[in-house]
Amino acid sequence: MILGYVCTNYNNTKYTIAAINSLITEKSNHNTEIVVVDNCSDNENIELLKAIEQRHANVHIIYNNENLGYFKGLNCGIYYLRQHNKNIEYIVIGNNDLVFSDNFYESVLSNKATLQQHAVVSPNIITLDGVHQNPHVINGISKFREIVFDLYFSNYYLALIIKQIAKFTKKISGRKDVEQFEVAQTIYQGYGACYILCPLFFRYFDSLWAPTFLMGEELFLSKQLESKKLQIYYEPSLIVNHHSHATMGKIPSKKYWEISRESHRVYRKYVKIWK
Repeated sequence: MILGYVCTNYNNTKYTIAAINSLITEKSNHNTEIVVVDNCSDNENIELLKAIEQRHANVHIIYNNENLGYFKGLNCGIYYLRQHNKNIEYIVIGNNDLVFSDNFYESVLSNKATLQQHAVVSPNIITLDGVHQNPHVINGISKFREIVFDLYFSNYYLALIIKQIAKFTKKISGRKDVEQFEVAQTIYQGYGACYILCPLFFRYFDSLWAPTFLMGEELFLSKQLESKKLQIYYEPSLIVNHHSHATMGKIPSKKYWEISRESHRVYRKYVKIWK
């Protein structure tokens, strides 16, 4: 089995190096092809990427002249992998701030039957402080929560108020989906930090649907699959650790909100709550 991994990188190459080192083990070294899509990082980070590319024959770097964003960046790597190695069966896509479990390659191998049955599989993503991020959304998003999203993105200062209220009401208002992290099942959305694209995905699609620069990728992937009556499958035995917000944490809060608001505007074109 040949496993592919595609991630984006932007001025945080130390995370990318850690992800690569965790994925390239003694058993998987000759059966793993890795593509890092650099979204126009600074020279210091570029030099680090060049060094790791020279160190590993199965690590390939794409140096973009502009920041394409998340899914559009991943698509560059997906195209490259599929053009240069027709034997790759599964492509892991996601953030560069991931740390793969020691037996991740073996876990993928042992789950081949599941991977063959589904277009996209979401792994068990766990933050370094032990928080499970999948299953992200099991059965869809309630109308009440959609209305809150609209209010949140209507005004930045209102967003700050809603965020504070959410902190105090988390036990009541927070989604309970992630409490089912031990249950393998079909889900509506997987957490966007990591997915596994399977042969069934490429039977219908050449790339990820990427209508925005950043944010909202979970929804857009679920809608893309829905167009072909496909679903995401959550598999808890596939374990990936996540630093979480290694890149997004560098974005000032208002800028982060503005990027998210633009994504929400596109989202609302495809998900109508007033019918």
